[in-house]
Amino acid sequence: MHISKVYIEGFRNFKCANINFNEKSLVIGANDVGKSNLIYSMRLLLDKKISEADLEPKDSDFYIHSKTHNIFILLKFIDVTEDCVLGKIGKYVSEKGELYLAYKGVRKETGEKDYQLLIGHTETDLQEIESRYYLRVLNMDYIESSRELFSYIRKEKKNLLLEAKKQRLEEVTEKDEKITRKIEKSIDILNERLSQLSYINSATDNLNKELMNLSIHHINNSIKFDVGGTDVNDFINNLELVSRINEKSLAVGGDGRNNQIYLALRTFKNRIEDEVPFEVTISCIEEPEAHLHPHQQRRLSKYLVESLGGQAIITSHSPQIASEFFPSSIVRLNYQDNETLAANDGCSELTEQSLVNFGFRLNVISSEVFYSNVVFLVEGPSEVLFYKALAIDLGIDLDKYNISILMVDGVGFEPYIDVLNNLDINRVIRTDNDIFKVPKKDYYLFSGVLRGIKIYQNYWERNSEMDKLIDEKKETLIGTNDRENLTIDELDTIARFKRHLMEHDIYLSNRDLEYDLIDSQIRPILYDYYKEDDDESIIKAMQKSKATSMFNFLLTNQGKLSVLRDSYIADPLWRCKEYAEGLYNGSN
Repeated sequence: MHISKVYIEGFRNFKCANINFNEKSLVIGANDVGKSNLIYSMRLLLDKKISEADLEPKDSDFYIHSKTHNIFILLKFIDVTEDCVLGKIGKYVSEKGELYLAYKGVRKETGEKDYQLLIGHTETDLQEIESRYYLRVLNMDYIESSRELFSYIRKEKKNLLLEAKKQRLEEVTEKDEKITRKIEKSIDILNERLSQLSYINSATDNLNKELMNLSIHHINNSIKFDVGGTDVNDFINNLELVSRINEKSLAVGGDGRNNQIYLALRTFKNRIEDEVPFEVTISCIEEPEAHLHPHQQRRLSKYLVESLGGQAIITSHSPQIASEFFPSSIVRLNYQDNETLAANDGCSELTEQSLVNFGFRLNVISSEVFYSNVVFLVEGPSEVLFYKALAIDLGIDLDKYNISILMVDGVGFEPYIDVLNNLDINRVIRTDNDIFKVPKKDYYLFSGVLRGIKIYQNYWERNSEMDKLIDEKKETLIGTNDRENLTIDELDTIARFKRHLMEHDIYLSNRDLEYDLIDSQIRPILYDYYKEDDDESIIKAMQKSKATSMFNFLLTNQGKLSVLRDSYIADPLWRCKEYAEGLYNGSN
C-alpha cells in the first residue's frame, strides 16, 4: 500500500492543493516553497514522534495569506492488502483497497482551537476516531534534514550486533561463548595492568578529593579509569564503528561518511522490519544529499530508491538526485499568487511524456531547471554567455532569483516549453528574427516572426488583438523581398508582431545577437576590442566561432555591459527578474 494523493486546504502556505504521489517520489522546489510543510501535513496523521499534544493546531498552522479558521488534510491510500493493516482497520478499507485518513483543525471565534481525526473507505464517508491507534500498523519513519548523526549511529550499532546475534547458527553461538569467556579474563588482566600506570592511577585523585568535600556519600567510593568494567557485554556495547584501511582503524568522523552510515543503518532497519510485516512504514527523508559530492548524491538516490522497502518520499535541493528520478515521480512545488501548488498536481504522466517526447535531447536539459523560478530560453551558447555576463553587470543575481538561462541550440523551442509547462515553470524566450529565401522560389519567409507566432498559438492563452493581427497579416510574412528591401508595410507588420509577441514574453531580436549588439550602445566597445574598420567586419569576427569569440570578448569587457541597461537587448532579463519577484508578491 502507499499514499497516492494528499489534499491540503487552509494549512500554512497551502490554500488548496491536490498532490499525487507514486510509490517512490521526489519532492523538489525552491527554498521556503513548502516542502517541509507538505511533509508535516502527512506527519500529523502518520508520525509516532508527533505527540497527541502537538496535534492541536496553532495559529501559525492556518493559511497565512487570508483569514481562515479551518484546516483539512486528507491522505488517500491505495493497494491496501497487508494483513497487519486489514486486521487492525480493515473495516475502513474499500473493496478496491482504498483507505482515507483525514485531519481537521478549527479555530473558533473565541480563539480556542481544536482538531478531529477521521478515517473511512471514501473521502465523502469519513468517521471520527479518538486517537491515531492505527499507528501500530501504519506509520511514517521521518528522517529530518538536521539529523543527529552521531547519537543515532551510537544507538543503532547495538541493533546491528543484536541482529547479527539472532542470525547465528547453534555451533557458532557455542564458539562465540567460549571466546566471550576468554575476553572476560582479558578485561580483568587489562584493567589490572592499566591501574599500574602511574598517571592513570593518580589522574582522578583531585576529582575524588572534590567529591569527598561535596558529600559524605563518596567516602567508600572512588572514581577510576578502566576499560568499562568487567562485564563483557558492556565492553562490546561500547565498541565504536571505525573504518579499516590497510588493517588500520580510523575513526569515522567525516559528516559525509556519517551521513551515508546513518542512511544505510536506517535502510537496513527498514529492510529487516519489512521481512516481518507487522506494520507498514512509509519512509520520508529530507535532503539526503547533505555533505556528499555530486557522484555520491546520484548513487545515494539510486540506493535509497532500490533499497527502501515500501513507499519512500524524498525531498531534495540536489539536481544530481533529481536527475536520477523518473520524471513521472517528481513532485515540483511552486509558489504563485500567495499559495503553494504542485505542477500537474504532483506525480504525473504528462511530465514524463513531455520528457520522453524530448528523446535524446534530454541530456541537454540541466537538472537545475527543476528548481528554477524562471527559465530564459535563448538560441545558442553565445547568447547564454552574453546574457549571464549582462545579468552580472546589470546587478541581476541569477542565483538569487532562481533564474536559469538555457539554450535550445538548434533543437527548437517547443520541446523545452513542453517540459517547462508541465513543471509550471515560467519561461521567457529570445529568438532570432530570421528572414530566409525559400529554395527554388521567388519569395522570402519571415521565419523568426512565424516561429514566435507558432509558439504563441501553441502555448499561450489566446489574445483577441493578437489573433486579429495574425488573421489580417500572417500572409504578408511570406514576402517578396529580402531584409534589405522590405516594404514599409512589411516593416510595419514585423514591428507590430514584435510588440505583441513581447507582451507574451517572446522577444524577437532585430536580426540576431551580433547585429543587435553592433546597433546598440555597446558599439564603441566592440570597435575598440575587434580593431576592425566597419560593422560587417566586426559582425563576421563575432560570428566566427561564435561561442569562443563571445567568451574572449566578455573576458576582456565584463563590467562594461551596463550601458545596455535600458536597451531592448536587456528587456528579457528584466522580465525574468520581474517574474521571479512576482512569485513572492503575487503580482504575476
